[in-house]
Amino acid sequence: MKFLASVASLLLAAVSAVQAVSVSGPRLLAVLDDLADKDTYSTFLGDLEGRGFSVSYETAKSSSVSLFRLGERAYDHVIFFPTKAKGLGPNLTPQLLVQFLNSEGNILVALSSANTASSSIVSLLNELDIALPTDRTGLVVDHFNYDTSAAADLHDVLLLPVPAAKSGVRSLFDTPESASGEQLLAFPRGVGHVLGDSPYLAPILSAPRTAYSYNPNEQADAVSDELFASGSQLKLVSGLQARNSARFALLGSAELLSNAWFDAKVKLPTAGAKSVPTYNREFARRLTGWAFQETAVLRVNWIEHHLNEAGASNESNPEIYRVKNDVTYSVSLSEHNWDKWTPFTVPADDELQIEFSMLSPFHRLPLHVVPEQASDDANVYTASFTLPDQHGIFNFLIDYKRPLLTYLDEKITVSVRHMAHDEWPRSYVISGAWPWITGIGATVTGWLAFCALWMYSKPTGQVAAGKKTQ
Repeated sequence: MKFLASVASLLLAAVSAVQAVSVSGPRLLAVLDDLADKDTYSTFLGDLEGRGFSVSYETAKSSSVSLFRLGERAYDHVIFFPTKAKGLGPNLTPQLLVQFLNSEGNILVALSSANTASSSIVSLLNELDIALPTDRTGLVVDHFNYDTSAAADLHDVLLLPVPAAKSGVRSLFDTPESASGEQLLAFPRGVGHVLGDSPYLAPILSAPRTAYSYNPNEQADAVSDELFASGSQLKLVSGLQARNSARFALLGSAELLSNAWFDAKVKLPTAGAKSVPTYNREFARRLTGWAFQETAVLRVNWIEHHLNEAGASNESNPEIYRVKNDVTYSVSLSEHNWDKWTPFTVPADDELQIEFSMLSPFHRLPLHVVPEQASDDANVYTASFTLPDQHGIFNFLIDYKRPLLTYLDEKITVSVRHMAHDEWPRSYVISGAWPWITGIGATVTGWLAFCALWMYSKPTGQVAAGKKTQ
């Protein structure tokens, strides 16, 4: 029995070790043009499986693929690789893809200049306020930052520095020690796009200022009067986080994920430049980690508010307060970082705020971390303030929305009453209230006496008027 128990424990540990680290779930659907294309991206897909994802493979035109089953999501994440088909299958329409996002599913779309984007993908991007070139095959080139080992006359393999850290998105942009300036991100034969004004969109990787997009199908001697986009206006990788924190990522170069560019060495066209390995594999890991909610996911562990006054009860989260009470509000926050929950630390150039509002905020105050209450997986933020001299229904509100971070929108409703009779400063001794009590008593007594006199007074007699006879 002990041996069987040991074996069962080992099996359970093995299963736990390969369990998906995404907070959304392990089910991932890869939509390919042909199932044989798996070999082209075998390293990338193997990395996903190694992180615990259960990957299913379907073709774009497969009749068996379905994002929903019995009204629930059949998958937690979907990857769309480039396809030659002009449209996806009947179960992958733009309406179903939007419904998938609304059901908190995550989507990664990889494009390629070699294949025209399908109508379903274009319609989805239009719905998300992302614009592709009108021909859907715009190629991004740069004559100053390209790989000299690729085709010398095309300059369509852009070489970019490793993305630097950005505020609030540390898990995606922090440079690992292994990169250290000896790597370059290769972006081969990619399609650029332009972002609209949606506040839910965030650029992840922009083109260099010397890059531009053109249609490779046009004649070489043809001169176009219209330029789709150039420079930093042209986005190479972008992300969108919906209101429900579902994530969508658009990668302009599917070849960036291929085995060939994971292991390739590249070289800039500058004098003395040496060949260096690509950063593509690590960038793909970080991009999919964000898109599939392995990183940059915030969690509220608990919220507490209570009176902060001498002699007050120690009740947590009461439903009613009194005007001018001193109150303390605390919230515990964690951030999911690949395979564990870690304390969430607000960046130094940012601020987490608490609002105490009715129709408009009466207080908007910063929340500060309390080191004494921190744990291995959470930080506690707190603020103390005095309630306004206004009774009514109020809300404790946290509205923290930052690019590429899970949104925090927490609201707790409480009632604020006016002061009771014996809580006013002049009424600490009840004898001081007798003049007001006497005035109220005299008014009530006089009104009752008037009502009694009116009800029991006998009406005066009236003489009936006789008829006049002719």
